[in-house]
Amino acid sequence: MDNEISDQRLEFSAFDLVDSLRKAIADLGFQYCTPIQAESLKYTLQGHDVTGRAQTGTGKTAAFLITIINDLLSNPVQEQRYIGEPRALIIAPTRELVIQIANDARNLCKHSDLHIVTLVGGEDYQKQLRAVDRRPVDIVVATPGRLIDFVQNDQLYLGLVELMVIDEADRMLDMGFIPQVRAVVARTPSKECRQTLLFSATFTPEILELTKRWAMDPIMIEIEPTQVATDTIDQIVYLVTSADKYKLLYNIIHSAGADKVIVFNNRRDQVRKLADNLYRNGINCGLLSGEVAQNKRVQTLEAFRDGTLQVLVATDVAGRGLHIDDVSHVINYSLPEEAEDYVHRIGRTGRAGNVGTSISFACEEDSFLLPNIEEKLGHKLACIRPDDILLTPPPAFTRPTRFTAPPKTGDSRGGDRGRSDGRGRPDSSRSRPHR
Repeated sequence: MDNEISDQRLEFSAFDLVDSLRKAIADLGFQYCTPIQAESLKYTLQGHDVTGRAQTGTGKTAAFLITIINDLLSNPVQEQRYIGEPRALIIAPTRELVIQIANDARNLCKHSDLHIVTLVGGEDYQKQLRAVDRRPVDIVVATPGRLIDFVQNDQLYLGLVELMVIDEADRMLDMGFIPQVRAVVARTPSKECRQTLLFSATFTPEILELTKRWAMDPIMIEIEPTQVATDTIDQIVYLVTSADKYKLLYNIIHSAGADKVIVFNNRRDQVRKLADNLYRNGINCGLLSGEVAQNKRVQTLEAFRDGTLQVLVATDVAGRGLHIDDVSHVINYSLPEEAEDYVHRIGRTGRAGNVGTSISFACEEDSFLLPNIEEKLGHKLACIRPDDILLTPPPAFTRPTRFTAPPKTGDSRGGDRGRSDGRGRPDSSRSRPHR
């Protein structure tokens, strides 16, 4: 088996997986493991703790879901179970990523009877509670704040968690969620009594310290991307003045082939104003940022997926964890301050073997960010000036304003709105949730 697993083109059939899981993997069309799957599964399926460094889109979600599902199906609980006592817990920083992970889990559980519950802030608490109460929970996928709500309200008891996954730990750190995650981890069994998998795009000293604290002798796996930006993405940088940016954007959106476009801007107020201008100019567009209510965000994403909306204007909350295979263009209306975010943004196009186009606007205010991005990519970006036809002024607005008033729900960080209290393990005399 060791020799087989070292093969670059390792098949899932090389692992001893339960039949229902193997069948679901085949149904999804998966035959060969990605590098992170091949390297991590050989350890995680044997019960080892793993800390993995891998970028979004490398297949790490399937790696930890296959580990969880195979373990739960291979070791069914014989004694009576209680409502609200999950066996596996997955924590992720954003609502969109949680929803994506849960959807992937349901696909992999297609031929089994595992009960998966999604807990995210900004959605109906009672609806999520009914899902918890429906029958014993196997897998909970949650953002930190809503998870804390359920634990503190005695709706969930984490003392029987067998497997715990912390996904995008670096993003969790950046968004200020680590205090909440600490509070959650403190409610689970000690690290000697659970399997812990932690994934991060970077191994900073802070991440390594968390790994040491939460995992038991973890095996460190580092997967370098074969290329930072895929060859299926045509990257263009337009040198443009701030005053001409909107003209350029409007004309690109109306160009041939711009069928499904994501436009990134750095701040919520910028995103809101930009989406409003596009809408008033007759373009069917949606807005995605942390201040938008969760039910509205889900509706917007579905409308973008099915083609009802041509353009999605977003902050970096949409830069990670979203899987929309037919995005034709990603436009960086403003260059991101972090080179890593550039990679995540343009990775929304050119997926699943499709060809995509990434267009970045470099103006006098942010062109100094280009060298760091080029260093990250490992090559220079061709910077050109747009043709005059692309700077034709757009027509007058034809619609009333739509996006200017900020919604009142959502948090200031673009992720979960949870609290940072609730530290400490539950008292041993605490009653379990009802049956």
